[in-house]
Amino acid sequence: MTRKSAFLASVTACALGLPAMAADPDLVVFDWAGFEVDGLFAEYVAKHGTTPTFALFGDDDEAFQKVASGFKVDMVHPCSQMVSKYRDAGLIEPWDTSRLPHLPDLSPEMMNSAVFKDDQGLWFLPTYWGATAVAYNTNEVPAEDVATLQVFVNPKYQGRTSLPDSSDDVWALAYLATGVTDWTDISEEQFQAAAAWLRQAHANVYSYWADPSEQTQMMASGAVQVAWSWNDGVALLQAENYPVGFQREAKEGSSTFVCGFVNAKGGPGSEDKMYDFVNSWLRPDAAVALIDSLGYGHSNMKGMDLKTDEDLDAAGLGDVDAPTLAQVPNDPLLRERQLAEFEKIKAGF
Repeated sequence: MTRKSAFLASVTACALGLPAMAADPDLVVFDWAGFEVDGLFAEYVAKHGTTPTFALFGDDDEAFQKVASGFKVDMVHPCSQMVSKYRDAGLIEPWDTSRLPHLPDLSPEMMNSAVFKDDQGLWFLPTYWGATAVAYNTNEVPAEDVATLQVFVNPKYQGRTSLPDSSDDVWALAYLATGVTDWTDISEEQFQAAAAWLRQAHANVYSYWADPSEQTQMMASGAVQVAWSWNDGVALLQAENYPVGFQREAKEGSSTFVCGFVNAKGGPGSEDKMYDFVNSWLRPDAAVALIDSLGYGHSNMKGMDLKTDEDLDAAGLGDVDAPTLAQVPNDPLLRERQLAEFEKIKAGF
């Protein structure tokens, strides 16, 4: 099975509400579809002879609702802006840092938030980071068109664009496009300007993609020429030799995000196996598997040093000379408002 077909199989399993892999019943990992990459948990398999059981999701908010509704797992892999929701709902507990030998090697910037770490302990264990930027067909779309995020409202691309069905990512785009690079302090005027821009962008959208494989299919078919994309969507297209560019230096900028594991309170499985799994994920050479398979950056700085600058540039992980909106934790009330407004925009209101 190719990496792409494996990814599609995972997404299909997720859509059916089934685990992609039913293996070790003593550990249930609630993870993003597509992250069942062997190299990430090689040490776990070597020790226990099998993989953990994976339950898969494609959307952070849906994952939270499932756990909040009583779905029992041992750990969840949300992105950083969701951590406060899990904490406030009493769904997670701190990590035992004495059992995390790779913790000193993790990027301190990725843990620089009181939401992640406070006097009660470490609530969020960062694993990877990525960019949301402009993926485009280099044979059909001139470079000058994607030099600005206004490509998403350009009438030339009416019906030829795609945006993620992810409130956080589309609002990051809308804020950037209207001149905002920090969403931790949003005024009413800035919110309304971003919402108005999103309504313009909605008029150009062929379809909202629910997962990178769906984005890949739309772009490979020629239906979509420009998409607001994560790294793995670009990696999948590159693996199929599709003529894709990843523009992170539009004049208004691009966005970055950090995701990681949270320790589910009352998890039914083995705590020892949970730490074995997460320590396998965080070891330095897991970074190579992550970058090569999905194009994401690893939280382990020693692991990132195993790749050359050329490797990182090719994966869309290199340094950029443009503004960046970091998807750090923001006001939960603002986030809920953004989510509600996005649903109205998609419905045509």
